[in-house]
Amino acid sequence: MEMTPELESFANQTLEDLAAGYAGVLISIGEKLGLYKAMAGSGPLSSISLAERCDCNERYVREWLNAQAASGYLDYHPESNCYEMQSHQAAVLADDTSPLYIPIAWNIPASMWHDEAKTVAAFKNGTGVPWGDHDGRLHCGVAAFFRNAYRANLIQLWLPAIPGAVELLNSGAKVADVGCGFGYSTALMARAFPNSTFYGFDPHQESISAAQEHAREQGVEERVRFEAHGAKTYQQSDFDLICFFDCLHDMGDPVGAAEHARSALSDRGIVMLIEPFANAELEKNLNTIGRLYYSASTTLCCAHSLSEDVGLALGAQAGPERLRKVFIEAGFETFNTVLETPFNLVIEAR
Repeated sequence: MEMTPELESFANQTLEDLAAGYAGVLISIGEKLGLYKAMAGSGPLSSISLAERCDCNERYVREWLNAQAASGYLDYHPESNCYEMQSHQAAVLADDTSPLYIPIAWNIPASMWHDEAKTVAAFKNGTGVPWGDHDGRLHCGVAAFFRNAYRANLIQLWLPAIPGAVELLNSGAKVADVGCGFGYSTALMARAFPNSTFYGFDPHQESISAAQEHAREQGVEERVRFEAHGAKTYQQSDFDLICFFDCLHDMGDPVGAAEHARSALSDRGIVMLIEPFANAELEKNLNTIGRLYYSASTTLCCAHSLSEDVGLALGAQAGPERLRKVFIEAGFETFNTVLETPFNLVIEAR
């Protein structure tokens, strides 16, 4: 085989991807053992010092540190044989309140690997894999991955981008969070807008139980009610705001979900839709963000949609035009993208 420049470059690319997969395991281990947190703001540390701080075996810690330095996740100082975490590295690896915090997200590919046989079978027979049939690391990984993005953006940027939404919430609104998962978005809104009441709906009972516990921890359980219902089965109505946070594209029948939301809105009601950022043209999504979303969509989003009635399988890169068609078909008159970020589309429908 002739080693052409193109072949060598592509082989190196796939090797880098393989190394990243290996590194992800060590990121998760570092998070669970508190290694990153112990290094944040501590200056240069030896493997002996870090092992003592975290009550770990020094030889394991030393090899882990070498892997982190090779990955560019830590700095290595050869003159002192010490390792150091810089502030920008800590923002991604050690600060679990940062919107850029990544370690917990490695639970998601861990679950994807665990459920590989189910996905292979689904490819062959065309059936779906329901959300609840995945390894449990998926649920906590997705919830934690989105939590910090919601914490950084929902109250500060997304809601103010929708005309009239903040005023509604301040005056006292009835709000539905459809597909609420662990209820992080629901609780954030409840804390920010004490005059309003909130309902969280999700068909996954384990997520509903986690949401109820989170609401108690946040002290908003008196104004938040969680129920195990799908997007077409909740019975409450007269909502002033109905939210879909990164979930509509997962649904088997998004048109039916939008129709149900329209029937459950009050006269002044608004639908707020948060979806992964995507361009309408495939070629414009062939980048790192598109790679992340298309990959997750293959095994998670489309798989869940295909497990439900209709099985439209919009996918995580549906884009604004396909989403618009869903809401127009559902009877909405207004559909506007009010904000775009590198990761999200913020859309209002009325």
